[in-house]
Amino acid sequence: MKKKLLAVLLAGTMTVSMFSACGSSSSSSSTSSSSSSESASSSESSSSEEASTESVGAGETITIWVADAVTSLTQTMAEEFMAENGYEYTIVVESVGEGDAASNMITDVEGGADIYGFAQDQLARLVSAGAVQQLTGTGYDTTIEEENGAGSVAAATFGSTLYAFPMSADNGYFLYYDSSVVTDPTSLEQIVADCEAAGKNFYFEINSGWYQVAFFFGTGCTLTYETNDDGTFASCDIDYASDAGLVALKEIIELESSSAFQNGSSLSSATNVGAIVDGTWDSDAAKELFGDNYAAAALPSFTGSDGETYQLSSFSGYKLLGVKPQTDAAKLKACLELAQYLTSEECQLERFNAVGWGPSNLSAQEDEAVQADVALSALAEQSNYSIGQGQYPDDYWTLATALGDDIISGNITPDTSDDDLMATLEDFEAKCISYAQ
Repeated sequence: MKKKLLAVLLAGTMTVSMFSACGSSSSSSSTSSSSSSESASSSESSSSEEASTESVGAGETITIWVADAVTSLTQTMAEEFMAENGYEYTIVVESVGEGDAASNMITDVEGGADIYGFAQDQLARLVSAGAVQQLTGTGYDTTIEEENGAGSVAAATFGSTLYAFPMSADNGYFLYYDSSVVTDPTSLEQIVADCEAAGKNFYFEINSGWYQVAFFFGTGCTLTYETNDDGTFASCDIDYASDAGLVALKEIIELESSSAFQNGSSLSSATNVGAIVDGTWDSDAAKELFGDNYAAAALPSFTGSDGETYQLSSFSGYKLLGVKPQTDAAKLKACLELAQYLTSEECQLERFNAVGWGPSNLSAQEDEAVQADVALSALAEQSNYSIGQGQYPDDYWTLATALGDDIISGNITPDTSDDDLMATLEDFEAKCISYAQ
């Protein structure tokens, strides 16, 4: 941690007036005086102010929620930051995953963490609950926008307001495969054929609204929601009930009919794997499973029922770090400075080296080790065909699961007529629209 960090972070305070009571230097301590008495007085004033700054937070606690994998690392980084920057807050880091943090925060904002990691799709709920401090116009927003990829900045923005610090850019999916089995990872048909021939399984979680969109977005369909400032859903833009949607649905049905197909996306519960659509969080498991045959690539393309070739798309996602609004201006300042540090280039690289999290920080992305990472390289390639995951109603995820389950259970088969398939898509589309009314 560099000694110049404090100076950099102080430049990002919310406003001079808001934080003036938090230990900033007075003009008398920086003005020269020819009088020895004035010099002594100035020295005493400076010493007093320095002592006051160094005692900020004494007897108080800053609670941080992060994923279990980085709990210990976060504790160390936060304590080092506090010590080197003259804060005396007690740091308490608790293991709360990004998927649970938002639910816990909106249930009890006052009792929630001061700083917490969360998945981007939870931002609307947090804004609506008043559980996250806005950053637009504070100075922190400028640093965030300059230092992080555009996708991560967009993920941390609700409406036109920035609310969070990007922490990683690795919450997406791509293809892991056994290179001794799969001969052409760019073709879905070839992957399926190779797995069938080798008696291996190909895993793709078609009853998940997160993975399922790969087919619909791949054929050019749209499914997005607009939200009001209070986080409620205002409208839905969807065109699944279309020729493109029909091609996508038929491809999912065709994949499910293969003897190699297995529904799933987690290597921890997969067996006899030839290939799997999964994410960076399973990179260590993939390396161990495939050994010397370990390989990864962007999602493949497929030939649709209309004879056209389509590239499977995906959601791209990000881990964000939010700060809870505080009534104590000094504590808010400390939390914001700490959150900015925990998402800096230095800390993002530390997390990459420790647990393999992919950086959102542009400079960290250029690191030699990051560039050489097989899984992150595949994710970067897939990002050319990905769509940043916005805000979606809980009902959407339930509906997408039901559609996939109908295919898996055999209620929808390759023999289902086009008219019936279109009716299914029309029903799906109408329900999605109703969730915003």
